[in-house]
Amino acid sequence: MASTAPEAILLVGGKGTRLRPLTVHTPKPMVPAAGVPFLTHQLARARAAGVEHIVLATSYLAEVFEPYFGDGSALGLHLEYVTETEPLGTGGALRNVSSRLHSGPDDPVLVFNGDILTGLDIGSLVDTHRTSDADVSLHLTRVSDPRAFGLVPTDPTGRVTAFLEKPQTPEEIVTDQINAGAYVFRRSVLDTIPAGRPVSVERETFPGLLTEGAHLQGMVDSTYWLDLGTPHAFVRGSADLILGRAPSPAVPRGCGERLVLEGAEVAPDAKLTAGTVIGRGARIGAGSEIEGSAVLDGAVVEPGARIHDSLIGEGARIGARTVLRGAVVGDGAVIGADNELHSGARIWCGANLPPGTVRFSSDM
Repeated sequence: MASTAPEAILLVGGKGTRLRPLTVHTPKPMVPAAGVPFLTHQLARARAAGVEHIVLATSYLAEVFEPYFGDGSALGLHLEYVTETEPLGTGGALRNVSSRLHSGPDDPVLVFNGDILTGLDIGSLVDTHRTSDADVSLHLTRVSDPRAFGLVPTDPTGRVTAFLEKPQTPEEIVTDQINAGAYVFRRSVLDTIPAGRPVSVERETFPGLLTEGAHLQGMVDSTYWLDLGTPHAFVRGSADLILGRAPSPAVPRGCGERLVLEGAEVAPDAKLTAGTVIGRGARIGAGSEIEGSAVLDGAVVEPGARIHDSLIGEGARIGARTVLRGAVVGDGAVIGADNELHSGARIWCGANLPPGTVRFSSDM
């Protein structure tokens, strides 16, 4: 690990529209993963890497962060909060909070996106930045299908040579390396981002720096990496944390196949597998099967329900014998008995689905 602890900025201002209805009442970084707000895992990993001061760049539902995390002392951190009144994009958000940093002009500043779950070796990224004397260093990861991502080719020394938009043809896929959403900036570079207007660090700042001849260094780290932007990915990320596939100091030790939080009531014959989490005060009925799913605080799963790769919002109720596969049920929604909801179904907060209303099979 580097000798002096860098500061960090966490970008947590996004609206999380792809995650709705989970984000109707809760900003994306505060949606629980493995029993705690996802942001807790990022903060705990930064602290484990030696970071002590973190500025949170907030916007959407900004008022919920500080009451939960306070000054950060419970995590061994000093946290500050800066709220955008108008959306400023990733680059604009960085510039908006940079005045809160204590770093000198050449000091490294870590930047994390609030929706990436990763096993990145943070210390190695900082050390790469220092040893290469880069202006900005980027965590790159390799993906099997890069068509959904911007590509970041590098030369043999790891220096970034271009930023390419999502490739449309096979010929445009010149690398399998993508921007993985964690950076180290030289502090003085942050101060060159235009103030007071929206700026995309990916589309404007990075390409502009390359054009100006700045040194952008890539570090390929292909440990665990997952963009939690969709409900399916979020549920998978939560399960992977519980199963130990994704590392986090904030996950209770030795939970294995299941994590049952305090106050939850689980029938003795209920089956909870594949990284399932049951929230505080939730109730799980007899004979139910829950696999790789997240049941949030106060939700009720009635007897005989079968739930796979799904997320059940706070205070929601799932009726007897109902089957969910890859579904999301919003806070306070009620799904009556004997329904079947399959991949991609989203039930909005407070909705009420009568018994036997939606079926994928012909019999009851």
